[in-house]
Amino acid sequence: MKFAISLLALLVVFSGYLFNESFAEVSENQAFLLEGSGFAVTEEQIKFTEIDLGLSSQDQRGSTINFVIEDGFITLDDEEFIISELEGKFLREGRYIRINGNIESSTGLDTTISFFGRLVAESKDAAVYGFTGRITTTDDTYKIIYTTKLSSLTKIEEISTNSEESDLKIHILEGSSAQKTDNTIPGLDTTNYLRFFSIDRLSIEPGTTITFVNDDIVSHSIISGKENYGDRYDPFTPDGRISTGDIAPGESATITIDGLGIYKLYDPDYIWMKIEAVSFPNVDNITVGTTNNQQGN
Repeated sequence: MKFAISLLALLVVFSGYLFNESFAEVSENQAFLLEGSGFAVTEEQIKFTEIDLGLSSQDQRGSTINFVIEDGFITLDDEEFIISELEGKFLREGRYIRINGNIESSTGLDTTISFFGRLVAESKDAAVYGFTGRITTTDDTYKIIYTTKLSSLTKIEEISTNSEESDLKIHILEGSSAQKTDNTIPGLDTTNYLRFFSIDRLSIEPGTTITFVNDDIVSHSIISGKENYGDRYDPFTPDGRISTGDIAPGESATITIDGLGIYKLYDPDYIWMKIEAVSFPNVDNITVGTTNNQQGN
């Protein structure tokens, strides 16, 4: 137990050395995914914990931006807690993140959380934060440490949302089944093959219809599931919410996302092919993650 606590302290100190003077590009009226994993520690036990939240930023006051946690979950080993009453803030233009409030277990028991995140590093479209804090249940108080990724979906713009324009078309790109490093398809240049769909991240309203067009040379199917972070051999667990069925080459399939929350869509036969979709209320349909590698129209 002393070793675990010492390790926790070491990781906190180490995250401080990694912190730099840059800051995450956050602003008002923006959608984000915060996802990651870590450990929850008490005097008696250590549990694996995951965090997966959909955020939308609100008003800005000085260098602080409030955000709403639209949906998501936090886990302690196999126990899953859903969002109940959570609030958060980006502090100092995104250098820090604070999250406080209540989550609810599958048995209905209330649990409180208090997390504080520090920016560690960032790229053009995502930032890494190290989180520390507490999860307090009716039985225990856990000290937590997370490594998380904050991904920006895009700036949310006011656009028309009539039924025809709310439909999306996503192409499954040629060669997706071969993955990035496979050069077995004659004539296929995989040097800069970064994505497997024409759109791989999107923010939508409930009720949006999505048509998948298969431009690849093999059949594909798209289903939804829970992502098992850190598991290379079983990265997803199907949740039964979305399934296109088999899509033959040159064919298409249509689904409708009616619910709220975070949808992880993937091909169970080619597990590197995945899409993140966030279904928020009162958010106009937008798409991001387009790529110059798109095949077809």
